[in-house]
Parts: sequence; structure tokens; C-alpha cells
Amino acid sequence: MKKVDFKGSVVLNPVPVVLITSRNSDGKDNVFTVGWTGTVCTKPPMLSISIRPERLSYEYIKETMEFIVNIPSSKMVKAVDFCGVKPGKKIDKIKEMGFTMKEGTNVNVAYIDECPITIECKVKQILPLGTHDMFIAEVLASHINDSLIDEKGKIHFEKGDLISYCHGEYFRLPQNSIGSFGFSVAKKKNLKTKKTNKSPKKRK
Repeated sequence: MKKVDFKGSVVLNPVPVVLITSRNSDGKDNVFTVGWTGTVCTKPPMLSISIRPERLSYEYIKETMEFIVNIPSSKMVKAVDFCGVKPGKKIDKIKEMGFTMKEGTNVNVAYIDECPITIECKVKQILPLGTHDMFIAEVLASHINDSLIDEKGKIHFEKGDLISYCHGEYFRLPQNSIGSFGFSVAKKKNLKTKKTNKSPKKRK
């Protein structure tokens, strides 16, 4: 297959798109959208977000070293875009979007209750990179809507109707799995058992 050289941009897509909430030492809250985020370690659980230094949230997070990752559903896509393009220095985006805010359990930051998944984080390191600085943080707690968890404790992310960001566009995540970790080397008997053990779909 013929390839075309594409210069001047990182084409690692799609990526998660999340809402980051933070609070400064005066108790002022802010929210903004981040696309450059990801898991960086399993034990201890750690993730990263990359922020431009001119953003208000950069100032807040650097001051308190805490933030919360709020993973939105597709019905929140307008709010996700709004919080990414509007500056927190000029407007109260939380008020504008009418978010329901609830206090975190391990950090002095509020999370967005409308988001099906929220992750409380404590910054451990800040790496200056260029246009962005990377904030590496330890995950202190995760909160997941109970509707996404089955009776065996398995998280069904597909039920969260989550979204991704791909080169300027937002997309719904697919609802159907095309494989599971280790399926390429698993024995057919084990795969059959796994399919049988899947939770039955609820009828609408």
C-alpha cells in the first residue's frame, strides 16, 4: 500500500478527549478540555495530561498539584468542544455549561457528575516539552457509574457512550468489541467459555 509523507503534525489518532477540573488555592474552579492524555504506569496507577502554559488550568494545577479527569459521554460533546475553545480567564465555563459539581474524595477538587467516569489525580512531576508541559500524576481514586459495571465487577466502557478525538473531529466509540486481550493466542475452548459468560444484554 502506498504511503504519503505527512510532516508537521503528530498523527497518533484517535485519542481520548476528557474534561479536566481543577481548583486554585483561593477556591476558584475551572474546567477545560484535554486531548493529550494517557496511561503511563500500572503500579502505581499513573496517567499524564499535557497542557499549554498559557492556559488557566495550567496555573491552577501547578499551584495545587491536583486535578480530576472527567470522561464525558457523547451527549456532552458540545460542552467538551466549548470548554476547549473558550478561555477560563474570561468566563465561568462550569456555570455556562450548567455542570453538576461534586467534591472529590481524595483531592480538593470537584468533579463533573454528568461524566460517567471520573479520576482523581495528584501531580508527581511536571516535564517541560515545548508547546506543552506534561503533568504526570498518580491516580488516587476512580469513580464509575454503576450502570457501567456488571454483577461480576467488570466495567463495560461501551455502555458509557464515550467519545474520542481524531484530527479535529469528535467520534463516538464503537459499541461492538472486535476482540479481547489475548484472544489471538487463546484456545477455542476458552474463547467459547468467555463468550458464554458474558452478561446478557438488557432489553430496551
